[in-house]
Amino acid sequence: MPCLVPKRQSCVIFLLKLLARLPLPVLHGLGIALGWIIYWSPGRHSARMRNNVLDSGLCNPEHDCKRLLRTAIGEAGKGIIELLPVWLRSYEDVLKLVKGTSGWAHIDAARAAGKGIIVIAPHIGCFEMINLYYASQHPFTALYKPPRKAVLADLMLAGRQRGQAKLVPTDLSGVRAQLAALKRHEAIGILPDQVASSGDGVWAPFLGRPAYTPTLTASLQRKTGAAAFFVVAERLSWGRGYHLHVFPLSEDFPADKTQAAIRINQGVEDVVRRFPAQYLWSYNRHKRPGSAPPPESPVET
Repeated sequence: MPCLVPKRQSCVIFLLKLLARLPLPVLHGLGIALGWIIYWSPGRHSARMRNNVLDSGLCNPEHDCKRLLRTAIGEAGKGIIELLPVWLRSYEDVLKLVKGTSGWAHIDAARAAGKGIIVIAPHIGCFEMINLYYASQHPFTALYKPPRKAVLADLMLAGRQRGQAKLVPTDLSGVRAQLAALKRHEAIGILPDQVASSGDGVWAPFLGRPAYTPTLTASLQRKTGAAAFFVVAERLSWGRGYHLHVFPLSEDFPADKTQAAIRINQGVEDVVRRFPAQYLWSYNRHKRPGSAPPPESPVET
């Protein structure tokens, strides 16, 4: 059936909005199929995913790793296709997908005490839901790096910047904006399990291998005295929606950058162990970026 919308970009958006109307269980079913299509497609995706699962130390290579990998492939596909309802449905409908929270009282208590909030959200489950849910109640500032495709950049910006959410660029101006937000006792979002850019990270162990880890989170906390929390949007089975889990840090990050990075990675590992199938195993977390110094152990390039 030909698209009647004149511009190709408008046609794509029109079709995506139609797909976004499908029930979440149907979309997640399609996502499982998409995950396997991507897994068996040419490229390094499948090998990296297998290696990351096998080398994680979270499973038994004889049996459990195969089961974890199979489940993770489907969950990865769900993570792609669920962007349609999360970005393209009305804000009110998106918020209805959150079926409950655990530990949110810790965030409320920190806000009541006059602290800024650092939401540390690893690539687990539907992490896109976290900023949208928080921004429905309070101001929230997150870093934003637009994708190369203009149509995708527009959809991402419109989908994420809703409620009281504000996106800032992933450069010095964005960091300053996040620092200012914390000083106003507002909340910011950080993805702790991305590979740091050269000069902005240190090597620290993550799931048994060195990973070039960003140091921004610990630096912002030291400068502002903000309260930091790991937050996960668990993807519920059978397309039932999402449950947000809040895990407070037991203590502030240490001043030493390497020790702080170790603490961050340990926190990410803890939540990965809770939701192993929903972690983004395809991400090349252990690569060496740009002119970063070499680690003591070999890493991927």
